[in-house]
Amino acid sequence: MKNITFYGRFENDILAGRKTITLREASDANFSAGDKVRVSRYEDDVFFGNIEVIAVTPVMFDDLNETHAVQENMTLEQLKDVISEIYPGLRELFMIEFRLN
Repeated sequence: MKNITFYGRFENDILAGRKTITLREASDANFSAGDKVRVSRYEDDVFFGNIEVIAVTPVMFDDLNETHAVQENMTLEQLKDVISEIYPGLRELFMIEFRLN
């Protein structure tokens, strides 16, 4: 089973089904539709659930919109701020759509 980590601040949103995508750089997007993935916190690698990948789609930073923000359970401004903090200067991202499994 593949693994993915999320910052701990996203754990509750993932478990509640409020966060249904993650935006990653290419090196963190080696998933395919149907993959079952073990999920843990980035900070301490504590397991907190499993997800199933629905789709992996390229998306440009400048094309992020309100739909992406809703799927991340943030405002668009918050989403762009978080992405800029995690991946400074990165313009090409990959959207990993998932559901709790």
